[in-house]
Amino acid sequence: MHCHIVITVVFWSICVDSQKIRGISLSYKRFYRERQSFLCIDGSKLMSFDHVNDDYCDCSDGSDEPGTAACPNGRFYCTNLGYRPHYIPSSRVNDGICDCCDASDEDNNSHTPCRNTCRNLGQRERADVQSQMRTLDEGLRLKQQIIQESVLIWQEKQAQLLDLQRVADDLQTQLDNLRQQEAKKNEEVEKLREAELEARETAENNQNRTKSPLNIFQELDSNRDGSITLDEVQAKLIPIPDEGRGLSEDEAVVLLGGAHQVDLSRFEETLWTSLKMGDRVMIKERLRGVPSSVAEDDTYIKAAMSAAEKVAADMKKVEDSYETVYMEIRDLREKLATDYGEHREFLLLHNQCFQLKVNEYIYELCPFNQVTQTGTSGAEMSLGKWGSWTGTPENRYCQMKYEGGEPCWQGPSRNTVVRLICGTETALRSVKEPSKCQYVMELQTPVACQQAQRKQGVHSEL
Repeated sequence: MHCHIVITVVFWSICVDSQKIRGISLSYKRFYRERQSFLCIDGSKLMSFDHVNDDYCDCSDGSDEPGTAACPNGRFYCTNLGYRPHYIPSSRVNDGICDCCDASDEDNNSHTPCRNTCRNLGQRERADVQSQMRTLDEGLRLKQQIIQESVLIWQEKQAQLLDLQRVADDLQTQLDNLRQQEAKKNEEVEKLREAELEARETAENNQNRTKSPLNIFQELDSNRDGSITLDEVQAKLIPIPDEGRGLSEDEAVVLLGGAHQVDLSRFEETLWTSLKMGDRVMIKERLRGVPSSVAEDDTYIKAAMSAAEKVAADMKKVEDSYETVYMEIRDLREKLATDYGEHREFLLLHNQCFQLKVNEYIYELCPFNQVTQTGTSGAEMSLGKWGSWTGTPENRYCQMKYEGGEPCWQGPSRNTVVRLICGTETALRSVKEPSKCQYVMELQTPVACQQAQRKQGVHSEL
């Protein structure tokens, strides 16, 4: 029993002695048990213990002066009971400024009155940590809801893509059929035109063979005065192939060799030649000799052309519809190919935009699209377009990069880094320009909350 008492007294005396040494942590107290000698912690020098904290630096590592400012490389340990302990440079000891919340860096000889604020600071920090943890828990809960909603949207987009693809295939089939119909109708029109031309040429040749110049002259000489006038030419003849209109006066004059009236001999030298050739004009009554299947108002040709035009119009509508569906498919494929996170939790940010006014500028972030800056004049400037995720190996989805914005004057193209931080709502929180034309934004959103932060107890970004 007596032995136990002696050991206890010795241990207590050692602890009391070590507690007299200012500026050391509990883990280093074993080096400062007061004895007759003190060994520098780096083992470089052995000295009398009364050299510890004598305001003169003896050890090269500064370990003999933990509670003074004598050693330039020394450290002073702030115990800060009730708050967070930490080290400060020895140069701050007894400098008239309270650095430790427990006021231990300024001794009783200091003219600076320091009071212990550790308890209040600890209470505030604990309250902040609790608030942060509540925010993290709520963010994680919201994130799970967002993930579930994102999965449903993803499935809907996949089904929509399949439907659009089926529509596109049907439209392509319609286009192929209509193109075949168009080719068939055009071929039919062309054959009818060839048949009509052949029929007209045959009828004209037959008429020319059965009629002499005198017969034709007498047929055209309506008033039987022995001459053919411009009026008689315009009244009796029509141009080929435009049978739907009459001859103009100028055309009639040309046919009469430049005259306004010709006799039989002059007729044989001028108009008769054109009628005999059958390539410029024909007598209206000669149409009666053309087969009715192709001659009466070009009925068959007009019907065939009308059918071909209808096919062409239908094909144009189908082509327009196919182009619209194709663009929707392209946009949807591009959207589905984007990396929205491990569980597609960032999908809901697509097609959303968030704004923040900083001084005279309005900044707008449209995730997976672009970042812009708008000045008071209303001019919009690109600060970058969506590039990629550039987070850490542990969490690559904590940072976005937007590149290729408008070039700076004598500088690089503008680009923006977007850091994602945990929060219960999605909002743009800050915009900075740490270097020329290089922007940094903070976007708060529940989908940035990580379960690992819950295990750590405190979110480093909060």
